[in-house]
Amino acid sequence: MAWRCSGGSNEQLIENLWRSGLITDPRAKEAFLKVDRAHYAPHSPYEDSPQYIGHEATISAPHMHAMAIENLLHYLTPSAASPAPRVLDIGSGSGYLTHLLAELVGERGLVVGLEHIPALRQIGEENMRKSTEGMKLLDSGKVKFRVGDGRLGLKEPVRRGEEAHGTDWDVIHVGASARELHQALLDQLKAPGCMFIPIDDDASGVMQSVWRISKDKEGKVHKKNMCGVRYVKLTDPPI
Repeated sequence: MAWRCSGGSNEQLIENLWRSGLITDPRAKEAFLKVDRAHYAPHSPYEDSPQYIGHEATISAPHMHAMAIENLLHYLTPSAASPAPRVLDIGSGSGYLTHLLAELVGERGLVVGLEHIPALRQIGEENMRKSTEGMKLLDSGKVKFRVGDGRLGLKEPVRRGEEAHGTDWDVIHVGASARELHQALLDQLKAPGCMFIPIDDDASGVMQSVWRISKDKEGKVHKKNMCGVRYVKLTDPPI
């Protein structure tokens, strides 16, 4: 049912994703309903399709964001083991998924959107400020946008009172296709933790697959190929 979930409003889009089984968890559905895609997509925001946002970047189709959230949800929500989930959104682009992630990490969670182009980092933050809830998330420090090389991950300092949790990430989402599973990202993933990342299937990069990479509490890595995809590249900033 992917690509068939378009609606005339944000509510219709999310209901279609729900009825099609692309969103299955009520917590995920609630988050999607809270974040109006019209604040992030430049046109036809309720179509289930990717859109160009400039700077050789796109906002992914809603069904791909639903797949990401559903596969990461267990690690996104607060638990006894991780009461303040830390989430890194690499290739945050429009800021839409960054906002969705922030709706799920609880009061003490942290979500950082990382972009390699300063103008895209600015777009994500400006889009979030279009809504009252987005402004609150930014002003509280619960959401931050940074500039950096996503292939290297990010060492975001811990907040006061949370030093024991360290700087690693409970969740890493990558919104662009990597040439490989970069070791720096794997090293920065907590145990337990989970990563959602598209990776080129071969050197040409024409074919790509999205992978769910998880670590158990002993640090053992589990990899699952989810499906074939087409993403923009995780590369150097344009010159």
